[in-house]
Amino acid sequence: RHTSPGDESAYRDEVRRLTAWCSENNLALNTSKTKELIIDFRENKVDHDPLHINGNFKFLGIHISQDLTWTTNCSNLVKKAHQRLFFLRTLRKNHLSSDILVNFYCCTIESILTSCITVWYGNCSVSDRKALQKVVKTAQRITGASLPAIEDIYRKRCLRRAINITKDSCHPAHGLFALLPSGRCYRNLRTRTTRFWNSFFPTAVSQLNSAP
Repeated sequence: RHTSPGDESAYRDEVRRLTAWCSENNLALNTSKTKELIIDFRENKVDHDPLHINGNFKFLGIHISQDLTWTTNCSNLVKKAHQRLFFLRTLRKNHLSSDILVNFYCCTIESILTSCITVWYGNCSVSDRKALQKVVKTAQRITGASLPAIEDIYRKRCLRRAINITKDSCHPAHGLFALLPSGRCYRNLRTRTTRFWNSFFPTAVSQLNSAP
């Protein structure tokens, strides 16, 4: 949320709302594990002296960095996936069927590589995407079966989530999916940066408009 220079009242109001919501829903904030990250791409940045800012942190298994790059996150996912490729090779050595190998891959490797993929994949660098896909190619050689590409999984999940949002009028992002007067396509979101254009919502609108 935007704040005016030298005025943190809007930010403090958000914190109070969060605290009140937690209290109303019988939740307690663990201040020792609470992280705060300010993302500021303005040319003339202001100092936030009262706040302790970490360069990046891990949230629900996803590494979020202050500059919204995803190399650290992708590197960690690839590392975890490589560890599980060992077990996939072990299963092949024991002559298990290709169907079982594929099922193991989907449950233990693909699930890691695509965790929260709609959040981060759109802004991954080319090298990060190649590293992710390289794991898939290795798994294909082991299983002897064709496996879905990470890019295809990303697009399918974006489309599926977008459809669910358009059907749910109570979803906070429902208003971002507005039909044009023709009623056949959704209005594209205005974006000023490539970072925003590659993020979930513009991609989801594009997927909806190109869906058969």
